[in-house]
Amino acid sequence: MSGLPGASPCSAPGEAADVKSPLATGLREPLTEARFQQLFGVAEQEPELPAERRVPQLCGLWRRRARACSWPGAWRLLLARLPPLRWLPRYRWRAWLLGDAVAGVTVGVVHVPQGMAFALLTSVPPVFGLYTSFFPVLIYSLLGTGRHLSTGTFAVLSLMTGSAVERLVPEPLARNLSGIEREKLDAQRVGVAAALAFGSGALMLGMFALRLGALSTFLSEPVVKALTSGAALHVLVSQLPSLLGLSLPRQTGCFSLFKTLAAVVTALPRGSPAELTISALSLALLVPVKELNVRFRDRLPARIPGEVVMVLLASVLCFTSSLDTRYNVQIVGLLPGGFPQPLLPSLAELPRVLADSLPIALVTFAVSASLASIYADKYSYSIDPNQELLAHGVSNLISSLFSCFPNSATLATTSLLVDAGGNTQLAGLFSCTVVLSVLLWLGPFFYYLPKAVLACINISSMRQMFFQMQELPQLWHISRADFAVWMVTWVAVVTLNVDLGLAVGVVFSLMMVVCRTQRVKCLALGLAEGTELYRPLRGSRKLLQVPGLCVLSYPTPLYFGTRGQFRRVLERHLGLGGDKERAPKPDGLPDTVGEPVRVVILDFSGVTFADAAGAREVAQLASRCQDGGIHLLLAQCNASVLETLTRAGLLDRVTPDQLFVSVQDAAAHAMARLHERHQQERLSPCVHQPRPAPEPRVPLGGGPEPAPSGSRAQGGERAPELHTAELPRPLSPRRRGQCFLFRVLESSRALWHLESDPPSSGP
Repeated sequence: MSGLPGASPCSAPGEAADVKSPLATGLREPLTEARFQQLFGVAEQEPELPAERRVPQLCGLWRRRARACSWPGAWRLLLARLPPLRWLPRYRWRAWLLGDAVAGVTVGVVHVPQGMAFALLTSVPPVFGLYTSFFPVLIYSLLGTGRHLSTGTFAVLSLMTGSAVERLVPEPLARNLSGIEREKLDAQRVGVAAALAFGSGALMLGMFALRLGALSTFLSEPVVKALTSGAALHVLVSQLPSLLGLSLPRQTGCFSLFKTLAAVVTALPRGSPAELTISALSLALLVPVKELNVRFRDRLPARIPGEVVMVLLASVLCFTSSLDTRYNVQIVGLLPGGFPQPLLPSLAELPRVLADSLPIALVTFAVSASLASIYADKYSYSIDPNQELLAHGVSNLISSLFSCFPNSATLATTSLLVDAGGNTQLAGLFSCTVVLSVLLWLGPFFYYLPKAVLACINISSMRQMFFQMQELPQLWHISRADFAVWMVTWVAVVTLNVDLGLAVGVVFSLMMVVCRTQRVKCLALGLAEGTELYRPLRGSRKLLQVPGLCVLSYPTPLYFGTRGQFRRVLERHLGLGGDKERAPKPDGLPDTVGEPVRVVILDFSGVTFADAAGAREVAQLASRCQDGGIHLLLAQCNASVLETLTRAGLLDRVTPDQLFVSVQDAAAHAMARLHERHQQERLSPCVHQPRPAPEPRVPLGGGPEPAPSGSRAQGGERAPELHTAELPRPLSPRRRGQCFLFRVLESSRALWHLESDPPSSGP
């Protein structure tokens, strides 16, 4: 409450400081909200116009903004929407170009086999995975703000897209299709996958137009990690038929993972020994190579391209041994060269895929934004979530015209890009160069590549997602609630499906937030002796509490879900319930403070918002306190909460002098009020004068008063009375509380006058 040493109020140039201001001296009066607004408030706002007059005003505002458009404004807009115009002029060509080139080529080499593998996971031909590894990467390099982000095919999105494709375009029961029938089926599936990319891109562009980049916060880190970890298990199980050489239809819907396992176990005797051998050898090479790349990333000069080596070895082995004709091993076949003709997805498919496009859009943005934020914090730059929405929306929308399926940032290639020395989005252009060379010239070399090798690449790329479960013990130690969100989301994803699991995880995480707001405890505050600080009484045993004064802090939003708890807590602390005698005492209230509450201070600094129900509850509390003889003070309400309380009629029950800017100001006002009240009641000293000897009492029936039992001496004579009149009478709890109040007032008075005392002059 006292001002800072040597502090003085700031005044405008040419104006003299107001010496009568409470901050112009070392001692100031308690500040209410009204007084604070008089001293430091902003100019009064103009009254709101009626609705019929507000529309022309908005139209005029838009016309003024349209006339204000100029070349500098257009250039600022262009800089905001095309990030290369900002970072390319500051590009360090000598320091960064080599790292971007090496990282881009490395990621491009991985994109080729991984794109074809994830295309099989999407239930489309492998070449469309190469298209998805080219167009989205190129577009994001021009529009994205994540310098270290690598986009392209992502296993989780491929799995979600493949489930929708298999459900909407199922494979006929007679699986021995002719070449023409197979091409027609593939064309239908490619159209559905492209429609999913178009729908998810359109949804992200709509979110960008509405500035909904903050929606990524609803997908918390436990939800995203549990989703990717559970989806990795789905990927593993879905690739088992390809590993074993089994031709099985993909299971969709709830419990699809268990249905696939049951179908694989049933059809296991029909497996192909040749493809099983190829899968075992591929995993025996890929898994150790990935482990070496992770463990010795600092010692290796470059990452070992295990996927590329495996693709080359398997293709050469299949070509020389004629595995496709002798053992009926499924191969990739001919990859058409060049690019497909741009084609708008069928608009008739959009209503069918809209329900699947929404979770795909949310997962795309959540994973991409979280990855971009992680590396932006690590390398000290910032990203724009709304610009990320624009980048991924345009990327999916335009790439769908070239028959690409949904894409996003990927975990594996992003970490690979950073480890290889990538610095900016320019690395994406080098990656596109590698994929472009495969599409134009190197496609025929992958003709004899076994599909079982692609399945092994899919499984080995899930290593990082599987290892996310190692964080569960640490998460249990940090937050049990986040651990519960992680486990519920993971179980829902594994047992139900990726889409439903995502919905369950988001809803459960939001419910946990609501439950946390309802379990917050109201804290009784006490004064730290020798200071002006009020802290919870449970935190220390050395805090002081003024008798008759109750300081309460309610650190949670006040809305319809917490109004009941707010009412019960205040009734318990203030004794406003129906049975006041049996009401429990407030937490931390010492026995020496037995005086009933006369003044209560509510610290609303933790109330971030209040709705109509919560505001009415505060107004009703003010009425009940007024009826119960309790003086209610509110401290540190933010502007929005105070406005809501005012509209709910709070000022009809309290005066503006009961609203204070801080707990310290409210406590100073309360202690002064209690002191005046005790002075009016003519408080006696804390230690009473000797009590005179009691006069003999006369019974109602007349005659001498009978002696109390045990007070007669032997022989029937009356025992002499104990002369206790000279001894002081023990203090009652009320008197002890009054004495305690005087000590607190003296301590506060000394603090208030500490800065106002003049310095002692020399001799």
